Amino acid sequence: MNQAGTFASRKNRPFTTADVQQILLRARAFIALILVVSVFSFLSEAFLTPSNILIVARQVAINAILGIGMTFVILTAGIDLSVGSVAGLAAMIAGGLINEGLILPMFGVIVYFNVWMVILITLTVGALMGAINGLVITRFSVPPFIATLGMLYIARGLALLRSNGLTYPNLVGREEFGNQGFPVLGTGAFLPQSVVDSWMGRVAEAMPNFFLTRGLTFLAIPYTVWIMFAFALIAAFVAAKTPFGRQVYAIGGNERAAQLSGVRVKRIKVIVYMISGFCAAMVGLIIASRLVAAHPATGQFFELNAIAVVVLGGTSLMGGRGTIGGTIIGAFVIGALNAGMVMVGISSFWQQVITGSVIVLAVIIDQIQARMQERVALQKQQLLAEA
Repeated sequence: MNQAGTFASRKNRPFTTADVQQILLRARAFIALILVVSVFSFLSEAFLTPSNILIVARQVAINAILGIGMTFVILTAGIDLSVGSVAGLAAMIAGGLINEGLILPMFGVIVYFNVWMVILITLTVGALMGAINGLVITRFSVPPFIATLGMLYIARGLALLRSNGLTYPNLVGREEFGNQGFPVLGTGAFLPQSVVDSWMGRVAEAMPNFFLTRGLTFLAIPYTVWIMFAFALIAAFVAAKTPFGRQVYAIGGNERAAQLSGVRVKRIKVIVYMISGFCAAMVGLIIASRLVAAHPATGQFFELNAIAVVVLGGTSLMGGRGTIGGTIIGAFVIGALNAGMVMVGISSFWQQVITGSVIVLAVIIDQIQARMQERVALQKQQLLAEA
């Protein structure tokens, strides 16, 4: 049989059980989300109300933004355990700049920045911490687990040193310094929920259309959620449509082969850790803005949540396989699961057990998918050899 005939027969072959299994495995995060939402919607009538959805979305945004940065790292077969501490350091930097300004003792002045400059400086520091991670890993051949574990302690220590372990409260700024408006980042929306609810009531009376009234809910979506979607869209485009994204996948798939094909592996790795640090700093800013306060313990254990949503979203811990979209769905699974368990009154102790079990199950399914793909690849090689 010639090669063209082989490809034609494979193209027209019947749908098999293995194909169905592959599709189900790849869509596991989406299926899990549907199941979680369906179960808790049945158990609690308040689960799918607009107000509860917005509450869940706020928490999802935190894990999703962290997960986006973590996805790039894990796609290169790395890991970043420092994201929670970098988020805490970012919160403390922003809090210090707003409440105390930048003290320049050599000139005897204190410089206060507007909110946009505070955000820019904080994000730059986050990217810098990520760059240090990447340089330690690539230049000194330190395993990512060890390098980022060290950065976890370093960033947390710097956050504590920033204020001697104290909290920066009341981050509203002062009019005379031109640094007001920081709380809007974490709590703002196009319109307050109360206003939107009032509008929905009036529209429902005049035009009882479900989709129209629910559509008004978008006006109350917090800026935090819009930031998450913006990060997700940009990251998905970069990962899927740019040479950088293809190089990230190539490194995770086979680092040696990628290097031999001309990919600048070290530079790409430094950049992905910078992306992770940037995303972590964004999370620190959002949390400090939402609480209108910065505490050095901000972000504790966030790295575990980030890894969880990435794994649930189908990204392989071995690198080279995964999507940003899957990570976002994974974040919604964790968010919906946690919110649902709280609403139905499940004990906080059992919540930890259930969440941990879901994560372990996700890793097991990922390993099953990897073995199935290896088996399919081997069968394809055998068919080509026979042709």
